[in-house]
Amino acid sequence: MKEKMDKNSIDALIGYRCQRSDEAIQEAELLCQEGFYNAAVNRLYYACYYVISALFLKDGIQAHTHSGMKTLFGMHYVKTEKIPINQASIYYTLFEKRHSGDYDDFIYFDHEMTKELIALTKEFTSTMKEMVTKSRE
Repeated sequence: MKEKMDKNSIDALIGYRCQRSDEAIQEAELLCQEGFYNAAVNRLYYACYYVISALFLKDGIQAHTHSGMKTLFGMHYVKTEKIPINQASIYYTLFEKRHSGDYDDFIYFDHEMTKELIALTKEFTSTMKEMVTKSRE
């Protein structure tokens, strides 16, 4: 069981998770440049994961698994229309692609698809960071 954190600790952790999201996108770009597309898609998923975990922390939502995070994200943000489904779809897409790329055999992503996913992930994480920042101010 985790200890309850004070506001300063929560703010520091939220900042760290947003920073990790940015770093994961940078890692994905480098991996894509070198032709490691499956690894790049993995990092893009984690860019979304980190920023959503920051949003959850801000809103006091706890998820204990990746699937739990996906479910709670849909329940608290998509179904309540805080986030349009067309924007949330990149996270759902990356959730599936990351799982498939990491665990299924003979799954290969290509340069074009990965570049498109990078652009969509940047848009998504930017929107999520705005949501985190808006209600913290």
